[in-house]
Amino acid sequence: MNVPRNVLWFEVLLYLSLTLDAVSVAFQDRTPKADMTEQMINVATVMAGVLILLLVFFVWLAAQRRKNWPRWVLAAALVLSVISLVQVIGDNGVQFDSGIEVISCALTAAGLYLSFTGDAQGWFNA
Repeated sequence: MNVPRNVLWFEVLLYLSLTLDAVSVAFQDRTPKADMTEQMINVATVMAGVLILLLVFFVWLAAQRRKNWPRWVLAAALVLSVISLVQVIGDNGVQFDSGIEVISCALTAAGLYLSFTGDAQGWFNA
């Protein structure tokens, strides 16, 4: 069975977004400070990596295995990311890493929109 065009774009856009997230994590400042020890930084980095891999799995489940619930989990993750991003931009202004996150959120939003519209309707099983 051929994958509908909107589902294919959903998959591509979300993988691109997660790649940007991985690049963002890779280039984060890991300098230990008084409030953030080296061990805490390492744990946060590993947790971010595991979360990205989990989201990759959810994209695969939705696009290739036709599961509906991972789309809703990804949508909830997008809402939480946008809330977090608004707080970070409010505190620090738009910086390079928050700019990357804005692009990542936009790609995710576009991909999720495509997954709920057009020829993607009826592709996902409940």
